[in-house]
Amino acid sequence: MPRLEPQTFDTLDDNQRVLWDNITTGPRGNPDREHGGLAGADGALIGPFNALFLSPEVGDAVQKLGAAIRYNTSLPSDLLEVAICTMGGHWRANFEFWAHARLAKNAGVSEGAIDAIRDGEQPYFGDERQQTVYQFGRELIENQRVSDETYGALKDMIGESGVFEVASVMGYYALVSIGLNTFNVGMPPGVESPFSD
Repeated sequence: MPRLEPQTFDTLDDNQRVLWDNITTGPRGNPDREHGGLAGADGALIGPFNALFLSPEVGDAVQKLGAAIRYNTSLPSDLLEVAICTMGGHWRANFEFWAHARLAKNAGVSEGAIDAIRDGEQPYFGDERQQTVYQFGRELIENQRVSDETYGALKDMIGESGVFEVASVMGYYALVSIGLNTFNVGMPPGVESPFSD
């Protein structure tokens, strides 16, 4: 059961309304974007955003970092989504994995690889760059370090700035996943959770 009451614009104070506007008028609020809207039927923001209102200054910094990582990255969309799904799968963050599994499929990541990440199995991507991004993430998760071999392979494919962006995406989505799990953020109505508790 979700631990936070949904917040709508009318329930917010002035500082929280600034944050609401920053979220909904930025790139996430564009109705042409992949989610087709950030608010549920009750008018509250869905997914990780509701918790940000608990601390509007920190919440605004978090949402700005997320917008930069999602919409101002040099990473191709398939690699971005592999990085996000790797973290969402590790943390078993239902909302995050559900949202980004769909985006990953749209970006050309195989459904079999996405399902394997969800199921905690070794995925086969059929794409060396995607496989290397996943390997990079698994090494960080399992060893808290990345081997010289994996670092070098990813650097050769996407450059040092790309490696920095992959690491930043993974760190940010670990933060998002932890927040979703802390507050038991639910799925949209009628959507089944990817992970059973």
